[in-house]
Amino acid sequence: MKICRSFGGCFFLLLVFFVQKGNVTAKAFTGTYGINYGRLANNIPSPKQVVRLLKAAKIKNVRIYDADHSVLDAFSGSGLDLVIGVNNGLVKDMSDNGDRALNWVKENVHAYVPNTHIVGIAVGNEVLGSGDLDLESALYGAVRNIYNATRKLQLDRVVQITTAHSQLVFSNSYPPSSCVFKEDVVQNMKKLLDLFTQIGSPFCLNAYPFLAYMGNPDHIDINYALFKPTDGIYDEKSKLHYDNMLDAQIDAAYAALEDAGFSKMEVIVTETGWASHGDEKEGAATPSNARTYNYNLRKRLSKRKGTPRRPKSMLKAYVFALFNENLKTGAGSERNFGLYKPDGKIAYDIGFPALKSSSTSSRFSIKELGLQSWHSSYILVVTACSSALYLFLRP
Repeated sequence: MKICRSFGGCFFLLLVFFVQKGNVTAKAFTGTYGINYGRLANNIPSPKQVVRLLKAAKIKNVRIYDADHSVLDAFSGSGLDLVIGVNNGLVKDMSDNGDRALNWVKENVHAYVPNTHIVGIAVGNEVLGSGDLDLESALYGAVRNIYNATRKLQLDRVVQITTAHSQLVFSNSYPPSSCVFKEDVVQNMKKLLDLFTQIGSPFCLNAYPFLAYMGNPDHIDINYALFKPTDGIYDEKSKLHYDNMLDAQIDAAYAALEDAGFSKMEVIVTETGWASHGDEKEGAATPSNARTYNYNLRKRLSKRKGTPRRPKSMLKAYVFALFNENLKTGAGSERNFGLYKPDGKIAYDIGFPALKSSSTSSRFSIKELGLQSWHSSYILVVTACSSALYLFLRP
């Protein structure tokens, strides 16, 4: 009976999409919570094990920083929504060569959808404000060419194109209402924002209260950074009160967007997190603080509410990161942002399960086997409906 209802629901959705075909805009996020699956490590679980872990944790939204085919293969049929990346090293080539962008999309997206739910392509990461002027000027062309490639391949209605920005693109971010884009990034930024407005993409922000606190511990209350009870701050200009730093960072981005003339654009947090260990000078990087931040963030997102400046726009965030990554360079904290240790055990408890071994997970009871059979049938239904939806969305 449930399977029949699933078929009915799928075909109802197909009918709705077919009727509204001309008004479809790609959306890359379901719900409010996602995870960054970074892989700069030589000791983390295999992609297939990661899929099992994510499904056990019920985390549907996933971002990676490249388009590794072992990951794309592992995610096939999983039902998980995946945003893949064009890394910074490819941005200039994609900008200069439209055919190269087209081939990249063919090889890494068109060849995998709809069985692998690739819902977005992130072109570069924290490019603007990086100081690499050639790379910054190439970003718009790369985004445009990748988008044009999705249009040629009839994927533009199911795959969203974005790029993520760091706090370095902003000036005067305190108080939040005073924030504007820096003069040396605003020209390139406005070109991107014009394009994103046309194609319905959000502004993607990497927001780290951890980094802000570490940069100014004498003047920032750590409770404010950790979502703990605090007096917070009051923005005299906007007459808004903030009880946590993440909301303030997001609303600073909204203020900058408004100042630039893009008041209707949504802000999505593509990275945020707190390190559990660090170097000697990184005293705030502790398991206790990391657990507090990530537990409170999860609670914050579960409320499905917006920020003081955008109370009706539900906050969405990808946590950084799934695993501690032992090959990352830089400060010790860089290698310790994971919710999980490399062996699949939790780094600290915020309510997610540890990775179970395949031998353990294979010992099902009769009842569990029945549920597994139903689940397999459900996956077949969803995959079939996804394939049909993909065909309907093609012009």
